[in-house]
Formats: sequence, structure tokens, C-alpha cells
Amino acid sequence: MESPSNTTQIRAKLLRWYRKHARDLPWRRTRDPYAIWLSEIMLQQTQVQTVVSYYKRFLRRLPTVEKLARARLDTVLKLWEGLGYYGRARNLRRAAQCIVKDHQGVFPTSASELQKLPGIGRYAAGAIASIAFDEQEPIVDGNVRRILCRIYRLHGDTRTPALQEQLWALAADLVPRRHPGEFNQAMMELGATLCTRQSPQCSECPLRTLCQARLHEEQDMLPQRTPKKSVPHKIVVVGIIFRQGKILIDKRKPDGLLGGLWEFPGGKPEAGESLKQALKREVKEELNINIKVGQHLTTVRHAYTHFTVELHAYQCRHVSGTPKCLGCTDFKWITLDQLERYAFPGANKKIFPAILLGHTT
Repeated sequence: MESPSNTTQIRAKLLRWYRKHARDLPWRRTRDPYAIWLSEIMLQQTQVQTVVSYYKRFLRRLPTVEKLARARLDTVLKLWEGLGYYGRARNLRRAAQCIVKDHQGVFPTSASELQKLPGIGRYAAGAIASIAFDEQEPIVDGNVRRILCRIYRLHGDTRTPALQEQLWALAADLVPRRHPGEFNQAMMELGATLCTRQSPQCSECPLRTLCQARLHEEQDMLPQRTPKKSVPHKIVVVGIIFRQGKILIDKRKPDGLLGGLWEFPGGKPEAGESLKQALKREVKEELNINIKVGQHLTTVRHAYTHFTVELHAYQCRHVSGTPKCLGCTDFKWITLDQLERYAFPGANKKIFPAILLGHTT
């Protein structure tokens, strides 16, 4: 690592640039810790342009931490539907309940106390504490990591504990006592707009004269990237089960992937099973009912972070048995026009057009 000019220059240049070029984003117009917390959780793994409409809609429906704490999980998940990483929404609600119960509705101001809440890690705690409460706390997310690796010309895998701690130490050294939240937002803004992963706009960067990676023409090489692992591919079959003009949906167990969301019953085929055989077995194991599998409706493909899924949907008819929650936590018979009331995983939502088309033909 080669040190650039002192931290005072970095702070001054970056803040001056940010005050002139910062995007006008809704969460930058408030010091309300609830609104800032919501934005930071939504922005994890999600693009700014996607978050804006979700953020505004969520705050219209649940404008305070007390309202979020009292909200039904179904309500929160429906507001979150389409953002993905649904554990964030479940933790958001749990954390709100902790704030109301254990802190009388008052947000903790320190990063250490914030990290005790569900879903708030080191980065989010630093962001909330610095932006909402002017605490001198550092942040390190993907944008900040990239800037630091380039400014200080850091080589190596950023996932290793040693390099991670070095990055946090550098970030802590940089964050100023005055305007720490503004400085942290400036770091994030620079990484999001100029110091991007590919084709960084170095000529426009306020730190270009201090950047060791640029000096050595390594800005496109840093941070160093490790090869991506192959992503598993899953085959899943689901049934659109009709009975007296209504279809059957059930709710996933609250923890784990897509927990608390509604879905069409089904699962993965076992070795040697046809899709129709697998669907009959899975529905029996999940809900204790017997079905007749009819025509194939559609096949959709959907990519999650750690795997891809190929989802085969069949039109089915309920034959016998009263549904019981054996592999789920709830079930409902609903009409087609009620589908949009419930929060579904992305792959299931892709089936909606085929269901509606099949019902009208």
C-alpha cells in the first residue's frame, strides 16, 4: 500500500464535490432515523432507481417505527414485494418491535447499540449513526471498498478478514468529526456515480490526483476480483389448483429463503419422478390433499442471488382431502382477482399472466 496525500485533502475535496454534485434523493432530505434506516436497508443489494418508489410507498403506508412494529407481516412483505432479499423486510419489522418494546420507540444513537437490532450490521449501523445522529462512525460497503482499494492501491481478496479490517481502519481514519454523515454519503455517491466497478470516470473524480491506482494505471484492476462460483440450477413444479372457481395458495414458513411469502403449492422432483408425479407427491406432503394434474400452463425462469430456478406450472383440480398445513404455515382459497393482494416470490408472479390467460380461454 502506498499512502496518498493526507486525509484532510481527501475530506475537503470529496465534500466540496458532493455538495455540488450529489443526487437529490428522498432519504437525503431528512434526518429522521426511521426513514434513514429504511433507506439503508432497502439499498442493500438494490439499485437506487429501484428503491425510490418502494421507499416512498413504504413510508406512506408505515410512516413511523410504531406503525411498522404493529403492522402484519403480510403487509410488510407486500410492500417489499419485488425488492428481493425478504429477510431484510422480516428483520425490519422485528427491529421496529424491539425499538418500541425495549427503547420506548426511541432509536438508539450509537452504532454499537444499533448493531444489537435484527438486520443491522456494521455498515448499516455506521450509516444510520453518522447520517441521523452525527456520530463519527465509518462505513464500508461495496462502493466505499472500491474507492479505498483504488485510493490506497490495495491488492488482495477483499473478502479476507485481514483486508476487511484494513478497509474499516482506513474508513475510520477518514471519517471526520464534523459532518460525518455527509462525508459517508459522499463516499457512497462517488462510488455509485464516478468510481464505478467498470469504466471509472477518473477524469471527473475529485480524488484523481490522490488516487494511487490511477497513478499506476491500475484503476480497472482494483479491487481484485475472485472468480465467481457456478450457480446451482433448480427444477421446481407447482400446481394452480382450482376448486369451485378459486385457487389454492399457501404460505412459506417464516424463516429461510422467501420466508413468509405466499406461493403456489409444489416442490422439486425426486430422482426418477416425472413433473406430474412430483407435483402430486409434493402437494400431498405439503397440504395433505389429492389433486388431478391437468395441462401444462407455462415454464418460467428466474434468477436469485445464489441459484436459478426453472419453474413448471400445471393447471390442477382438487380431488379430495381437506388442506392441512404440513409443510407450510397457512393456506387460502382465493379468486383470481385477489392474487395481487398477496406477496409472492418473483418466479411465482411470472406465472400470473399464464393463469389469467388460461382462465379466459
